[in-house]
Amino acid sequence: MERLYFAYSTILDRAALDQWKAEHGYPGFRLPDGEIAEALDVELVFDFPSRFWAGRAAGLADRAGARAWGRLFAVDERDWPILQHKEGVVTGIAVEREVRVRAGGREVVATAFVTRPERRSGEGPVSARFVEALSRGAQSSGLPVEWLDEIRQKSKQP
Repeated sequence: MERLYFAYSTILDRAALDQWKAEHGYPGFRLPDGEIAEALDVELVFDFPSRFWAGRAAGLADRAGARAWGRLFAVDERDWPILQHKEGVVTGIAVEREVRVRAGGREVVATAFVTRPERRSGEGPVSARFVEALSRGAQSSGLPVEWLDEIRQKSKQP
């Protein structure tokens, strides 16, 4: 059985993912081939203060008419706990939520990982390292150039 996963964050940065896999004992884990996708009626927000990233990292927030780019993956159910670990569900940083996603000319519902509501904050600076990893992942995933510009613009907002 497979689950649809909308990935928009640093998991798309293969170097960062490979480092995390090595550090956490998942050397054989691989994301399947995915496709470019956009989540509908959500926007990228820097709402998670992170000690690891030394500043705020990104999540998604509801906003009618907005969209966030990423990749859509069909992930084997047995690999889902690895994604939960990577995305911070295990440590209480993130929660799963459904998002409407447009990919390949169709709309589907997929699961994304977002900042746990009680952990959200706009305090402190956005993490420059996080923005670099987010941008690398977006670029290497073939996401639209305009999305890279939008990431940089959003990271400069207070």
